[in-house]
Amino acid sequence: MSAQQKTDRRLWWLLGAAAALSVLWLLATIGLIGATLETDDRATVWSLVGDRLVLILLTWSAGMAAIAWGLKRWFDHWVTPSVQLAEEAQVVLRTDVVRALALKGNVETRELARLFNQLVEQREALRREMDERVAEVARGIEQERGRLAALMSELTQSVVVCNLDGRILLYNNRARLQFKALSQAPGVAGGAEIIGLGRSIYSVFDRKLVAHALENIQQRILRGASQPSAQFVTATASGQFLRVQMAPVRAPSGAPQETTEALTGFVLMLDNITRDFEAEAARDRVLHTLTERSRAALANMQAALDMLDYPDLEPAMRERFLGVIRDETRTLGQRIGELEGDATQTIQTRWPLEEMLGADFVAAALRRIEAVTGVSASASSVDPSLWLNVESFSLLQALVYLAGRLGDEFGVRVLHLRLAPDPSTKGKAHLDLVWSGQAMSTETVMSWEMDAMTVGGESTRLSVRDVIDRHNGAFWFERERQRHEAFFRFLLPVATSVEQAQQAVAAVLQVSSRPEYYDFDLFKSTELTRSLDDRRLVDLVYTVFDTETTGLNPSQGDEIIQIGAARIVNNKLLRQECFEQLVDPQRPIPPEGIPIHGIQPEMVVGQPTIDQVLPAFHAFAQDTVLVAHNAAFDMRFLQLKEKRTGLSFDHPVLDTLLLSAVVHPHQDSHRLEAIAERFNITIIGRHTALGDAIVTAEVLLRLIPLLAEKGIHTLGQAREAAEKTYYARLKY
Repeated sequence: MSAQQKTDRRLWWLLGAAAALSVLWLLATIGLIGATLETDDRATVWSLVGDRLVLILLTWSAGMAAIAWGLKRWFDHWVTPSVQLAEEAQVVLRTDVVRALALKGNVETRELARLFNQLVEQREALRREMDERVAEVARGIEQERGRLAALMSELTQSVVVCNLDGRILLYNNRARLQFKALSQAPGVAGGAEIIGLGRSIYSVFDRKLVAHALENIQQRILRGASQPSAQFVTATASGQFLRVQMAPVRAPSGAPQETTEALTGFVLMLDNITRDFEAEAARDRVLHTLTERSRAALANMQAALDMLDYPDLEPAMRERFLGVIRDETRTLGQRIGELEGDATQTIQTRWPLEEMLGADFVAAALRRIEAVTGVSASASSVDPSLWLNVESFSLLQALVYLAGRLGDEFGVRVLHLRLAPDPSTKGKAHLDLVWSGQAMSTETVMSWEMDAMTVGGESTRLSVRDVIDRHNGAFWFERERQRHEAFFRFLLPVATSVEQAQQAVAAVLQVSSRPEYYDFDLFKSTELTRSLDDRRLVDLVYTVFDTETTGLNPSQGDEIIQIGAARIVNNKLLRQECFEQLVDPQRPIPPEGIPIHGIQPEMVVGQPTIDQVLPAFHAFAQDTVLVAHNAAFDMRFLQLKEKRTGLSFDHPVLDTLLLSAVVHPHQDSHRLEAIAERFNITIIGRHTALGDAIVTAEVLLRLIPLLAEKGIHTLGQAREAAEKTYYARLKY
């Protein structure tokens, strides 16, 4: 976008002052002359001059025009070059841009520009010398980091590291590929909408699962475990099953003891076990089919064999019974063949169990019951050496659910938990939920066992029976009449071995690695709930985007044909986390636009429509600030699709065109090419959506420190300053 340079306001002030002075001088001259004349002489003079006032006015106007021309020439030669020089010098001074300032204006300004260029050359020489020394010292470290980066990249297991807010600060290439498989739009976003630096891991995992695992780890740390870990299994929105092992990230060993014990984040090691579930379910189905459907055939063959044992059996009957055996054998063979070729169908919900110290689980259950139900809970008898093999999250939900119903329907306000090995069943332990109070019927117990559980106001699809089936256990109700107590008993499997830390987790925790995608500065994340307008520009996460369209009139039917976007996290451009997608506009592409964007009609044939692309882009930009150059144009295209797609692009928006006008109000142009040249940014892929988005992102990174020089530090301040510029009046 281009626009003529605005005239310096000081020129208008000088012209106004000159006009006022000339009028005052003319009035003063007329007054002095009139004071020296008699009345008759003044009348004579006025009669002579009155008819020539138009000539005097024209003469005065010509004089003012000459003064205006002279002042404009003087400004162009003396003032404007110095102002532009100051703005360009600020770019070189406050950013990492290295470029020679143009020599223009008067002799003094040219000489000042030469001196500034010499100072910049000296600064860059010193900087290069220091960089060489630093590089020499760090060369050995870089080699080690490179080896570790290659190792992390080649790991066959997915690794994701998060801070305590759940924001991703590290992931390897295996994790990126795995999250692409979890994406609901893998052909559009490629998983970039759910994994990326600064994104929340809770878009994939339930926050409660992660919090529960962290709580287990904290208990093990307090117990003195050297390498505590936890694991859980979860189902994603796309129907995939993930086994997740979690390990803590603690403060450095040099920190104070109380700080060292605190967690600063966590490591997740992910395995997609969907195929394992499918394979096991298929085996179970084959076994079930063979056993259930083959009973009748085996019974018929056994009956026929019994009849053949009679020696006086007639030949016709013997042949008939032999035919029965042949038919049933053939049918059984066909059934086995069908089972071998049968495709896998519904995945049965069978979840791996984790080893957990029973005392840890009881402690977590007591806290959860009191927090959710308000019922007082305590442990009356717990074996401290007993290890369970359980899926702790669902079992904890079952306990809280039962405690809640006891409190709501029977007024129970005090509960106890007991845990001990079961003397009658080897490899099992019984966990009892004990209370004193009113007895209940068997029908009530069965109803509670089979109903879908509601915990903390949230309904789940699981019942207590489902939880018990997961553990291959048992559940029943008993009453101790002598003690006037009743209890629910869970029969649960006992772990065969105590907790063992995974070697892979230890390696991640003990070694400082540098994978492909990382930013450890995200450990210092700020409070996420603060108002975005109060957040500093350097702390925000940005999605910088651009669109290519069929034309310039979105309200008259022009459509998007390409969207490109890049992310800025922690004040760094993440070139590996990009969004680029061609869009089928479902209308012709005008030939006159093709030389500009280079998108031929055949290139968009078969591409997703905007209804498919916008949801993926909306997810990609979630919880970020949208940035574009001349953002009003691009946002108009998005907003016109809100009703059709049901999506609302209500993100905060920054426009680099407006911000450039804030920082450099006296520059001749604020077109993207002109700004890039001013900042010494190499343009690659101009007039492609992703290419323009990356250039815009580079521009934004250079504008942020210049905005800070003007006292603009927060998003709210930047938006307010941008709205005051001349270019903010443009509408589409």
